[in-house]
Amino acid sequence: MNDAIKVDIWSDVQCPWCYIGKRKFEAGVAQYGGAVEVEYHSFELAPDTPVEYEGTPIDYLSDRKGLPVAQVEQMLARVTEIAESVDLHYDYDSVHQTNTVKAHELLHFAKAKGRQLDMKEHLLKAYFVDGKHVGRIPDLADLAEEIGLDRAEAVAALESNEYLAAVKEDVARALEYGIQGVPFFVIDGKYGVSGAQDAVTFANVLTQVREEKDAEK
Repeated sequence: MNDAIKVDIWSDVQCPWCYIGKRKFEAGVAQYGGAVEVEYHSFELAPDTPVEYEGTPIDYLSDRKGLPVAQVEQMLARVTEIAESVDLHYDYDSVHQTNTVKAHELLHFAKAKGRQLDMKEHLLKAYFVDGKHVGRIPDLADLAEEIGLDRAEAVAALESNEYLAAVKEDVARALEYGIQGVPFFVIDGKYGVSGAQDAVTFANVLTQVREEKDAEK
């Protein structure tokens, strides 16, 4: 992987555009065809959300953004339709709105085990497609076990806040970069791509970076 292009991605587990952006980025990497090394970083869209939020995502977005329920329903219908275009089947009727800090800690735990990318995909699917809870330690430990990680180790790491400092460091770095929304992709440490761009956009940036790297040799 020494010749791979490094891509750092700031993302939140409950960000619908992050899952869509993940699929479009993956398609862009496939178009590019070269080696890419991906690392995910924590970004909390709503750190004030209680773990056991009493209400639906529609309730939450309506209250938080001060938008009419009908408008929020239209927004979610649109994002669900766009998700379908990249073969993601969002089920907002089953989504558990929650606090994602523990999910981010789990991602850092998985990174330490060399399984961050698998854990990220599994968490996003759990939240948006499968209607699972991604805010509670027992549920998160179950998800970790499902991809082959040690459940007891995951529980211990989450209960002890072992990776909380790493989460906060990611959030602080996002502020330093001026990142205000996710997904946000930092390519080769110098190019920023914001949002769920089309695959060709990612392919073009990766190709440009590859050409620049080759020219420096």
